Amino acid sequence: MRAVVFDQFSGPLSIRSVPDPSPARHGAVIEVAATGLCRSDWHGWRGHDSGIALPHVPGHELAGRIAALGPDVTRWRVGDRVTVPFICACGRCSSCAAGLQTVCENQTQPGFTHWGSFADYVALDHADVNLVALPDDLGFDTAAVLGCRVATSYRAVVTLGRVAPGEWVAVHGCGGVGLSAVAIAAAAGARVVAVDISEQALDLARSLGAEAATTDARAVVDLTGGGAHLSLDALGSAQTCAGSINSLRRRGRHVQVGLFTEDPAVPMARVIAYELEVLGSHGLAAHGYPALLGMVASGRLPVQRMITRRIPLGEAAAALAEMDSVPGNGVTVIEPALGG
Repeated sequence: MRAVVFDQFSGPLSIRSVPDPSPARHGAVIEVAATGLCRSDWHGWRGHDSGIALPHVPGHELAGRIAALGPDVTRWRVGDRVTVPFICACGRCSSCAAGLQTVCENQTQPGFTHWGSFADYVALDHADVNLVALPDDLGFDTAAVLGCRVATSYRAVVTLGRVAPGEWVAVHGCGGVGLSAVAIAAAAGARVVAVDISEQALDLARSLGAEAATTDARAVVDLTGGGAHLSLDALGSAQTCAGSINSLRRRGRHVQVGLFTEDPAVPMARVIAYELEVLGSHGLAAHGYPALLGMVASGRLPVQRMITRRIPLGEAAAALAEMDSVPGNGVTVIEPALGG
């Protein structure tokens, strides 16, 4: 199969022919129809994730058809249309038993713990626990985008953030994660203020339901009449983390979604004085997908509007390398079947 491969962190990325994967006894091999280009993939390539062994194939947001199954899989058939959370849980540990698959003690992650979806095929673990069936009328591109950014944002806003209608929600950083959070919060009946340095990103946020938008995080307190009830750092920088916390009203809730290259200084004096909650959000378990898919099917969550570029696998290496130097607006989807 074809795959995007790198042999050293921050080193050259190339398209190569590599052996097709085989399924584990409990696993599946998926023929990749679409896979999202995510900043987490860039972090992995740069070496910010210590679990990656070289050489490596990135990619963790995906959708496609089952191409092969291990002998222990009982719930699925070859040809089924599926997606998967980027955290593949074991289904057996104490966290899984409690329904907390996002913190599974034996988790695997395509594109991080093993080769990922920037390829024609990808192997996934524990298929009966992790695969999610796709409705026939849901496009593979839309389903792929759900896998990390939208799913993570859904749990961050709805489950952990406990958003309520009429509340103010501030979203700091309007890339794929942030735009997802904007759309989800608006669909939940919240009033959303979007924060980004890009006017194009803010225009996208407005189209997805943001009531207010600003390039200055300090303006959020005034725009919301005293601060947001819920605020998310959807980028992952010292500036956006502090901006999110400082934009909250008393007893507000900060959810950290964006990843950092190194741990930032956090304005803990504000956290203490305002009795703020500081939460982390890391993905969505497979059992949480039905509610998310329902929101997409109803039209309340317009995921298609977030997709601003589709590229073939042959352009994925360059697109990944450029993520930190070329401004990105919206979501890029890689479709291996496209020419190029």
